[in-house]
Amino acid sequence: MKIAIMSDSHDNIWNLEKALSLIKTEEASMIVHCGDFVAPFMLRELEKAGIPVYGVLGNNDGSQFLLAQTALTVLKNIHLFELIGTVEADGFRICFTHQREVAEGLAFTGRYDLVCYGHSHQYNLEKIKDTILLNPGEIMGKNKEPGFCLVDTENRHVRRLILDVPRGIEA
Repeated sequence: MKIAIMSDSHDNIWNLEKALSLIKTEEASMIVHCGDFVAPFMLRELEKAGIPVYGVLGNNDGSQFLLAQTALTVLKNIHLFELIGTVEADGFRICFTHQREVAEGLAFTGRYDLVCYGHSHQYNLEKIKDTILLNPGEIMGKNKEPGFCLVDTENRHVRRLILDVPRGIEA
């Protein structure tokens, strides 16, 4: 099974649309978002993927109440958690949060195959014992090239996909 791991979209709906197009092309079965959606319209966009989306709140999310309300009452594919979320896919145990410090502690428990986090906007891939610790980088595109990761649960392979973003017009 392929799972898309993303973070820090910060209302950049254009980059999220590009990511969702790649996710469809790659035939991912699930999305995990590690926080900082910002506004409920981003959840509505994620809903359009038509696959389960699991996410946590980040430190820059606008109204956490509105995000939670939208996820719980309007959207059927969005599963939103506050600080730490967990999901299992074909026996592959995933835990996700927004902060690295929390993620590291969870990875050290050895209870998960994959622990994901965001916040820094920087891609990072490590191994702690048998646990993959992953920051997929940012969807937003503020600091680095925007992108996300695909994780294959069968072979535990992580691949980063960069979004094709126009860089402006040169004179």
